[in-house]
Amino acid sequence: MTRSRRSIDDRLNAFCQDTDAYLEGAAGGPLSGLTFAAKDIFDIAGYVTGGGNPDWKATHGPAERTAWVVRVLVEAGATMVGKTITDEITRGIFGENAHYGTPVNPRAPGRVPGGSSSGSAAAVAGGLADFALGSDTGGSVRVPSSFCGLYGLRPTHGRISLDGILLQAPSYDTIGWFAGDADLFARVAALLLQSEIGQTRPNRLVIAEDAFEVADRSVQDALRPVADRIGSLLGSYASERLAPTRLSDWSGQQQILQGREAWETAKDWIDRVNPRFSFEVAERYRFASAITEADVEVAKSARESIMTRMNAVLANATVVCLPTTPTPAPPRGERLSTRHVLRPRISTLTSIAGTTGTPQINLPLAEVDGLPVGLSLLGARGSDGMLIAFAREVAQVLGHRR
Repeated sequence: MTRSRRSIDDRLNAFCQDTDAYLEGAAGGPLSGLTFAAKDIFDIAGYVTGGGNPDWKATHGPAERTAWVVRVLVEAGATMVGKTITDEITRGIFGENAHYGTPVNPRAPGRVPGGSSSGSAAAVAGGLADFALGSDTGGSVRVPSSFCGLYGLRPTHGRISLDGILLQAPSYDTIGWFAGDADLFARVAALLLQSEIGQTRPNRLVIAEDAFEVADRSVQDALRPVADRIGSLLGSYASERLAPTRLSDWSGQQQILQGREAWETAKDWIDRVNPRFSFEVAERYRFASAITEADVEVAKSARESIMTRMNAVLANATVVCLPTTPTPAPPRGERLSTRHVLRPRISTLTSIAGTTGTPQINLPLAEVDGLPVGLSLLGARGSDGMLIAFAREVAQVLGHRR
């Protein structure tokens, strides 16, 4: 791996300005000639991983080695052109960073890019990189994919090595990536999943009625015809309700379990450093610090019930179709009280894959008033390749062009 200082016109505030991390791709690899960006939670040997917070960066030394996923891509010929802005310690979902600013959403000017992989999504959507690495714990690849009109995957939990990344909640942390077209997305997938993508297809599609009900009516109207067309490609699909009561009840247990892990991961550093956080991030850590053992036990029981139900739904190569986010990207700078209403609606949709550890891919196939809205396919554990292959087929049949 060779290095030189990057030179890029960052008109989107997508890249970290306090690092010149850059890795030249190896010659002759399958991704030669392509560029990528990496969220500033991925270690690059000799550089400090900043994690979206200046106090984190100031209290940590340079990484001793480069993250596995970055090495794989560089050895395959892709050039890493820089590190991208993230929400603080990955603890955000909208992409507004109080310290480094908000990356521009090129597909929805004046609106947030989504977080916490905000800079990576903005860089790809704005053509500053061919693809980009992000992470997804509670939705941090899926949400920016929806808001910025990109393909993005939360893989099966544990499928891609977390070696060399800043962890938030290891039982939920995954590594994902963004691309503007399905073919390139699949090329990157073959390397990161260490498996040929092939031509496998689901046997059946389930359109999640209660997940669609979480979304705005305009989003439902934009996505439901696309879902029906995808179902017709398989010749076997039906509408079902996933939750026996309310789908919104499902997300609470992940907030407890993920929050508790995030607190355990960061509490010693927070206690020692007393870092500067935005109010919203500080509030999330404060909530997490108050979670009790009794709360955890109740949440674990709820998680088991959800996993049992979803295992039954996803049996026999069934795929679930649902909105990725309930709305298009909201405006930048909204009041916290407005965000507090939207955040639980987003979590209701993103917690299904997070709880079950199953893969979910966003398809950028619809718009509402010119703003991207994503449709997701969610499959059983280990079905990542099938989802990506089917997403590529759907893009070809539906004529998707970036």
